[in-house]
Amino acid sequence: MAVFENKEDAASFVQGKVKGLIAEEVLGGQAAHEDDPARFREDLARFEQRFGLPAREKLVTHYSCCCWKGRVPRQGSLYLSTNHVAFYSFLLGKEVKLLVPWAEVTRLERVSVGLLTDVIRVHTRRKQRDFSMFLNVDEVMRVMCQLADIALCRLLDSGGLTLDQTLLESTSITKRVLEEQALRQYVLSLFGLPRAERLQEVMSCSVWTPHARCHTPGTLYTTDGYLCFSSREEGQCTLIIPLAEISTTPYYTFCYDTVQSDEEDSSSVISDKALRHTVHTESTFHPGQSDAPNKTCNTEQVRERLWEDHFTEFGRGVHMFRTDKIRKLVALGIPESLRGELWLNFSDACSSLAAHPSYYTDLLEKCRGETSIATEEIERDLHRSLPEHPAFQNETGISALRRVLTAYAFRNPAIGYCQSMNILASVMLLYTKEEEAFWLLVTVCERMLPDYFNRRVIGAQVDQSVFEELIRERLPELSERVPDLSPLASASLTWFLTLFLSVLPFRSALCVLDCFFYHGIRAVFQIALAVLDANSAELSSCSDDGHALMILTSFLEQVRHEDESEVSPEDAGAALHLSITTLITEAYEKFGGVTVKQVEMLRCRHRVHVLQAHEDTTKDNALRLVTPDVSLSPEDLSELYDLFKTEHLISLYWSEGSSSSSPPLPPAAAGGSDRYVLDRAQFKSVYELLTPWSCGPHTDTVAQRAFTLLDQHRDGLVSFPQLAQMMDVLFCAELSEKIRLLYRLHVPAALSEDAEDLSPLKSPVLSSTRPLYVNLPNGERKSYEEQLQQMLQDLKRGKEKNEKPLPHMNQRQFIQFCKTLYSMFQGEPGEAELFQAIGMVASLVLQIGEAHQSGPSRSEEHWAASFEQILASLLTEQVLVNFLERPVELSARMSAAKPRQYQERAGLLMISS
Repeated sequence: MAVFENKEDAASFVQGKVKGLIAEEVLGGQAAHEDDPARFREDLARFEQRFGLPAREKLVTHYSCCCWKGRVPRQGSLYLSTNHVAFYSFLLGKEVKLLVPWAEVTRLERVSVGLLTDVIRVHTRRKQRDFSMFLNVDEVMRVMCQLADIALCRLLDSGGLTLDQTLLESTSITKRVLEEQALRQYVLSLFGLPRAERLQEVMSCSVWTPHARCHTPGTLYTTDGYLCFSSREEGQCTLIIPLAEISTTPYYTFCYDTVQSDEEDSSSVISDKALRHTVHTESTFHPGQSDAPNKTCNTEQVRERLWEDHFTEFGRGVHMFRTDKIRKLVALGIPESLRGELWLNFSDACSSLAAHPSYYTDLLEKCRGETSIATEEIERDLHRSLPEHPAFQNETGISALRRVLTAYAFRNPAIGYCQSMNILASVMLLYTKEEEAFWLLVTVCERMLPDYFNRRVIGAQVDQSVFEELIRERLPELSERVPDLSPLASASLTWFLTLFLSVLPFRSALCVLDCFFYHGIRAVFQIALAVLDANSAELSSCSDDGHALMILTSFLEQVRHEDESEVSPEDAGAALHLSITTLITEAYEKFGGVTVKQVEMLRCRHRVHVLQAHEDTTKDNALRLVTPDVSLSPEDLSELYDLFKTEHLISLYWSEGSSSSSPPLPPAAAGGSDRYVLDRAQFKSVYELLTPWSCGPHTDTVAQRAFTLLDQHRDGLVSFPQLAQMMDVLFCAELSEKIRLLYRLHVPAALSEDAEDLSPLKSPVLSSTRPLYVNLPNGERKSYEEQLQQMLQDLKRGKEKNEKPLPHMNQRQFIQFCKTLYSMFQGEPGEAELFQAIGMVASLVLQIGEAHQSGPSRSEEHWAASFEQILASLLTEQVLVNFLERPVELSARMSAAKPRQYQERAGLLMISS
């Protein structure tokens, strides 16, 4: 440092060194968690240099690829970060940069373009971009889908979707974390485990299967509370062992790497005590079979004997071996006497029941006498659940159903109560005790159908979108003949929400429910595909959507259980296709390739599209509410909403690096016009980008006052309707309304008495002794006082009766008002003439204020001027009128603001951090 001649140069040198050390530390910290830290540091340095985003913009991974513009490929680098997909290319002296926030991505898909078969297409609302020439396109697609899904769930109002805790902090996301999360989600779905379970270990091994007398190769997964095994071929052999039952389960032998001998080894025997797990199967309401033919009883006995033989060979309880044999038994339909027990075991709801012995009773006691919107909705639906079943035609059944639904609404207020929950709960009560039915409902809503039962049924809509893609993949002939599959997918919404209970005959629907509890949602997809396949010829020749729905409804109503009476003669020809067992068997045979892994991958990708569709609906609702109150064109209002939303999201991207001391608030209630809000710093950024009243250094002060004026609830937030109404005044209102707004910015509450003006401008020089005359166009010379009186009379005649009167200005406030006007004129072509005009107006208003304070009961502190007086004074100067009425296009302002908004906010956040 001795080489520097002055302290300023030395300080600048030290600051640069410190910043360099900080940057090096950031690079090292992010790279430390990567598989190849050295290479990642190089990629991160290039990413930061090329795109200039804050350090908290976490780079996840980088790929070499081509980006296509028409038929022209650009070879370059694709950067995937927590909030953006970015592309950079520099060829032949031409630089290409693309920076697309995940929040703007509406769809991701793999397409074929010409001879290229593996092209990843990224859709936004305005355009699409194609990327190709990847070494591993499957990996790239998976990572992109995961990052888009995580970003949208984190940033948008996702209707109750929850993210894993490790993904909430975006800076902790790495490629390895994404791989672990994808595997964890697959394991939870494959075995139907609780959403909170964490995956601990994964290892290849084989399990000794006594029924087959051989070792079955597969993978062993351990979580916080479970030991799970799955064969290499999904569904061939599965084991789920709750760790809480380790001391009571039969022993299982697992071999790692090499096949183990039949002799037990202490390291591989999980437990050595066998116990036949007995579950109470008596139902609160037995469905009864008094009307069934005698052959039904005989068939039931046969089924019961088959299941008892199966228990002897494969075990009984949650930890039984689940093989292809049990799948066939489930497809035949579970016997009435075993249905409750097996539903509890297949879903593992019995583990939750055993772990919380008095939970349900305590919950009922806590919610006794409580009322809410959920309880009101429950009361309305109680008698609509199974109205034809005798169990719910008396108060005993209705009361039990009420208790189960109310207890769940109290347990999970985020979901509360949703339609179709009553149908599921009522069926569960037919085969299980009340407390068991409660835990079955918990398992279905929180494990097996996650995100289905919330205020926006996001999960069900995602699965409808997945189902539409499966139709194209698995039923190509039908998709070719019916190009628009959305009506078919929409018709299936109730199939998924009620698990076919509302569309199939009751006993047939129970068989579907059996399959669901054993296979999970995969069974519903397979059976739904089988229904469409059985009707593909009729659907292909449909004339309209209503006809297609009628065909499907008629088909499902005739799908009977084998044990029921013979079909009518007119339906005899279709009898083979109307057997529920036949339908389920065909679903397994034809669509068994629909695996849990495929469903989870498709869900991740299609959730992006569904969430963005909700965003479009929310925007339409917000614009529809605001449109009647403003004069802005629909195009300008739409662009303004996008700008407003982007400003909100920018600070969420890098919230910990923002200047705000508190984290951004979550989005407001879905569908409301205040879905997104701006705090003071965000509002200032938007105001300075759009305002037609550019006041130089004084703009910040005016923006502060505008925010205070709009913050009517004093919660430090401004909504989109408030901003839209202000912009409407600035760009579309008449002159008097613009001056009214300007006036309001200089009186309470926008300008408080103790507020300091930090802008560097000096206060204008005002005088009350200047000659006040105006030269009229006809050559007549008229005093300002006479002209003012005329203006006041005109304003009084045109004043609206319902207009709220504004408070008078004191002298300090009026000086601030003039200061704002002075700052608006600086740099204008007619600057001198404008200054002279405002000086004349100021002098006139000062005289008016002095006249107002005269009198024996007034002191010099009571100087005051009204809005009407100031407006009339301004209207006497045509040059001021011309300036304030000068047209400014909001669309032009917004076009210029878009590129500036992002980079300027990013720069400010980098400085503040």
